Amino acid sequence: MMLAASRLALGVSKTRTGVLGMMGKRGFSSTRVMCAAEAAETADQTKKRNDCKVLVVTSGKGGVGKTTTAASIGMGLAKHGHKTCVIDFDVGLRNLDIHYGMERRIIYDFVNCIHEECTLRQALVKDKRNDNLFMLAASQTKDKTALKDEGVERVLNELKDNDFKYIVCDSPAGIESGAYQAMLYADVAFICTNPELSSVRDSDKMIGFISSKSKRALENRDPVEQLLIITRYNPERVQNDDMLSKEDIQDTLSLPIIGIIPDSNEVLNSINVGKPVILGEGPAAGAYDDLVRRFLGEKQLPFRFIDVPQKGFFQRLFNR
Repeated sequence: MMLAASRLALGVSKTRTGVLGMMGKRGFSSTRVMCAAEAAETADQTKKRNDCKVLVVTSGKGGVGKTTTAASIGMGLAKHGHKTCVIDFDVGLRNLDIHYGMERRIIYDFVNCIHEECTLRQALVKDKRNDNLFMLAASQTKDKTALKDEGVERVLNELKDNDFKYIVCDSPAGIESGAYQAMLYADVAFICTNPELSSVRDSDKMIGFISSKSKRALENRDPVEQLLIITRYNPERVQNDDMLSKEDIQDTLSLPIIGIIPDSNEVLNSINVGKPVILGEGPAAGAYDDLVRRFLGEKQLPFRFIDVPQKGFFQRLFNR
């Protein structure tokens, strides 16, 4: 009888050992599955962040059309089917919302996101004309010191994780805090300049600033791609030597020109009605559309609106 009890105890012990062994194996298997899932999620996140491009529209000088350009580039990318967010970095002096006609729809802003006073979803304003376009407004009540490196980077990464293809940063003028934050994480910089000497000189300073102070420069990665946009171009004034030519500007700045925007009243009219210039039908709208198409790959697209229009017979006859 004692022998039978011993055999029974031995059997129970073996069973327990077997169950524990199976549990151990299952636990090990679950750990491997969890690790594989985390690795896949991390790889997916990395791919999304690498696929998203951060663009900055900047210049050294104020009043050259940066916000007008940022609004049109953002809308143009969205029109081509790319999920795009345009961020106003001009804290305290926001204007991007006016260009999109969104000024009455802002509840939370970029600074609220940085300081985690709201979620990104709460702060994003979706355009009513295009489902691919979103705007993140600047604060009207804070100053540019509210922009912090880690906060800006976190918001940009969250946008990337939410499948945005392009993030367009509308930079304030100069090389102070707001402009620094706007260009810090850029992959591509659009340098806006007017065809006048002071504007070109300030743009040249901004080119050097980006080349030395951007995150890519600080981490010894490939440099920020810098592209030149000439705004308020008037071929008649160029012909009369009252304005720098595109050749003069390109020789000075040594950047490839991606867009030449003609001087036009349609710019002011578009701003007043809260519509990006690119949605119009005049020469400036066509020039912005060409700019976006070149950026998306149509490199050989010719520049329009850069020559003096030929006068007709009656215009020549009456010297008009």
